[in-house]
Amino acid sequence: MEEQHLETELLALIRETCKLPEAEYTPAEIMNLPLIGPESPLGIDSLDAVEIVVTVQNRYGVRIESMESSRLVMESFSSLLEFIRQNKTV
Repeated sequence: MEEQHLETELLALIRETCKLPEAEYTPAEIMNLPLIGPESPLGIDSLDAVEIVVTVQNRYGVRIESMESSRLVMESFSSLLEFIRQNKTV
């Protein structure tokens, strides 16, 4: 149950941070789709990605250190979720 809570919470956090419309997609629908770029169902661009990184770092106490690791972490909703699960301190 906590896993689903984190998925829902993270998607809500992304929506709020990027000022996206409410309830367009569920976490399951976007899980393995690109999180950023033209293929992203959420329409997230690189500026939004920076805001997401900062928000996620503050909310979950994780550090996304380099540009290369941020690309991997932000590749999909699922990769971001997995990074948070493995590294969160809050």
